Amino acid sequence: MAKRKPKVMRPKALPPRGFRDYFGEEVRARNAMLHKITETYHVYGFDPLETSAVETVEALGKFLPDVDRPNEGVFAWQDEDESWMALRYDLTAPLARVYAQFRNDLPTPYRRYAVGPVWRNEKHGPGRFRQFYQCDADTVGTPTMAADAEICAMLSDVLENAGIARGDYVVRVNNRKVLNGVMEVVGLLDPANPEEHADRRGIVLRAIDKLDRLGESGVRSLLGEGRRDESGDFTGGAGLGGEQAEIVMGFMAARRDSGGATCNALRALVQGSDTGLSGVQELETIAELSDAQGYGADRLLIDPSVVRGLGYYTGPVYEAELTFEIFDEKGRKRQFGSVAGGGRYDDLVKRFTGQAVPATGVSVGVDRLLAALDAKGRVAKGSVGPVVVTVMDRDRMADYQTMVAELRNAGIRAELYLGNPKNFGNQLKYADARNSPVAVIEGGDEQAKGVVQIKDLALGKALAAGITSNEEWKAQPAQMEIRRSDLVGEIRKMIARAG
Repeated sequence: MAKRKPKVMRPKALPPRGFRDYFGEEVRARNAMLHKITETYHVYGFDPLETSAVETVEALGKFLPDVDRPNEGVFAWQDEDESWMALRYDLTAPLARVYAQFRNDLPTPYRRYAVGPVWRNEKHGPGRFRQFYQCDADTVGTPTMAADAEICAMLSDVLENAGIARGDYVVRVNNRKVLNGVMEVVGLLDPANPEEHADRRGIVLRAIDKLDRLGESGVRSLLGEGRRDESGDFTGGAGLGGEQAEIVMGFMAARRDSGGATCNALRALVQGSDTGLSGVQELETIAELSDAQGYGADRLLIDPSVVRGLGYYTGPVYEAELTFEIFDEKGRKRQFGSVAGGGRYDDLVKRFTGQAVPATGVSVGVDRLLAALDAKGRVAKGSVGPVVVTVMDRDRMADYQTMVAELRNAGIRAELYLGNPKNFGNQLKYADARNSPVAVIEGGDEQAKGVVQIKDLALGKALAAGITSNEEWKAQPAQMEIRRSDLVGEIRKMIARAG
């Protein structure tokens, strides 16, 4: 009896959970948007910086809110020398390491922008992936609130330059010092012993940050004993009493019609806390400087509900929220929400140097902003593909390559069909799939006469939509014979006609 061959275990052709692939149109749209963002950063005087995707765990620090996730929310592994490394979870922690390492060679303040993917080992869901792009700009080395006001103004310009109209967004600003003042008032923060109640403060921060998603009742539950979600998972609360929770809820509800009125309400909440009162003063300064630059309440808003999830913020925090409505996956109307955020992190570099180095910056969620532009119809669809030079005679590949080279040297995107040329119809189907504007055809007869056929595929599609008979199709001028020497010029005309 013949032995049965062992079953071959083949890998599944799937990305890991929480990851996805991006194809041509998506990548082109993202690159075009990033160009607009980084041009804005450039105009404001920021210089580019690229850092490694991998940092030591020690350099990254533990600032993510996902403390219940493996490795506290990062993708980490142990090197052969037993040191721990991890994929960066943002672009700010690597900047702190770079500035600490090269501080004697860099100007002060140091203004940099950076673009790249980051990775977080967090729960994934619809539209929420474990790898995503960020586009940051930061100023390191100055404590002045003018730097924070500038970041907020630049964030406003970034959104408008990218295609978000004024009135469709607002940059919301708060201050961690004010929140720390509230924590002092409710008894969760002792300036003489800041590590005490750190876990409970973290729960409060995360609860406030989820206000837009969970609503007041959900936040109240997390401030108290905890909350059980729709799936049955239970999240422990901060254990605040009713009176304490009301103070925190009052903090989140302190926003008024103007920045000045909001600051007055906050000042009343943090009486007795020097830290809290200092934070209110900083908010007033940012509002004043922003108004002076022409960034009024229609674009910049003092809003106590802004917290930001990362643990390294020490002062002002900001968030760009898109205010227009979209339909979610269940067909319900909702506001689009946040696409960017940042804040001041004066202690991040200090971890390396032992000396306080003030810093502030912002991070744009690239995929989120691109999705917003798509929802507003601001993402170009169906970009023009390459001109396709077809193959009529396998023995004349050099001639066809010469045509392709001429087109490319003239700045025209072009490619030679490299599939099986036996079926010419498949070559034209390929050109259609590539959204090609023109197909070039040269058989032996055309070569002998010194001519080529060029097929205007874009025009053909437009005409085909309104053609009802074969006679009309035969009469349309979507294909023409031209002199070989006129190839570049005539194709340029066809592409221009296609727009």
